[in-house]
Amino acid sequence: MSTKLIYALTFTIFLVTIPIIGVGILKLEFLFSIVVPYLALAIFFLGSIHRVVLWSTSPQPFNITLSAGQNKSFRWIRTSYVESPHSKFGVILRMITEVLLFRSLLRNEMVKTHESRWLVFTPKKGLWFLAMIFHYSLLVIVLKHLRFFFEPTPFFLDLILRIDKFFELSLPSLSLTEVLVLVGTVGLLLRRILSKEIKYISLFGDYFILLLILTLVLTGILLKHSFRVDLLDVKRFCIGLFTFNPHVPSKVGLTFYVHLFFVSVLLVYFPYSKLVHAKGVFFSPTRNLPNNSRQKRYINPWNYPVKVKSYEEWEEEYRDMLKEANIPLDKEEKGP
Repeated sequence: MSTKLIYALTFTIFLVTIPIIGVGILKLEFLFSIVVPYLALAIFFLGSIHRVVLWSTSPQPFNITLSAGQNKSFRWIRTSYVESPHSKFGVILRMITEVLLFRSLLRNEMVKTHESRWLVFTPKKGLWFLAMIFHYSLLVIVLKHLRFFFEPTPFFLDLILRIDKFFELSLPSLSLTEVLVLVGTVGLLLRRILSKEIKYISLFGDYFILLLILTLVLTGILLKHSFRVDLLDVKRFCIGLFTFNPHVPSKVGLTFYVHLFFVSVLLVYFPYSKLVHAKGVFFSPTRNLPNNSRQKRYINPWNYPVKVKSYEEWEEEYRDMLKEANIPLDKEEKGP
């Protein structure tokens, strides 16, 4: 087992013990239900704004033409309008396919040697599939949780709940999103554990974020099926947080506090981890700029004025040295 995985697993277990000791033994319900969530939200919003300001003010003097597609050129050369767009409409299409369909994960990044010794590039469909079910399941779960913050519940949240319940599996009921998010999280974690190449480049943060989300999912499933809580009390608690009228829930168990604490950890960790790619993709110059460097000349706006010396001036300055070296001069020296 990788040392970094052991560190991440140990740290995750350590995080689990914090609310257990804090609430179960020290009875610090107010700290873990009010103070910690508000602090996490403040760090999340301030950290996110800080990252966005940094990205939006970073120098971007040139058009970065990092692309896997053919740029617009002669008419008889086929252009890749989405992979290498030269217009704003093409950029919008590229961003939509990137954000909604994770298009870059379907590129030919897996290299194998064919029997005829040719290199064959194939897309990583397994990674793309795991990423799709992981992200979309998380999105549905987050939307489902929004019902705790509104009274009455908006119609579109009711619609999402009905659709998810329609796919409920097994007895006791297990919704499709719960199954898919487990498959996606465990699959991405096993990919880092079992693949030698991925394991070699994996860092502590790569394992920790998956273990963090896995713990969140598992505690959420436990709250739904094993350690049930009073949903009205939870809703009152969430609305109290949202309206700055805090209410300490009394009809919830220790599992709820573990779940809530990991939500807070996720909010704190989000702006300073790889999770921030959810916002960073919109600021990536390799995604949001058209590849039109053959149509439009880009000039660095930060170029400072440079004093230019003409050849005549240079020849006049070094005339004696050029004559001594027998180098022909363009302009002969005028006689007396």
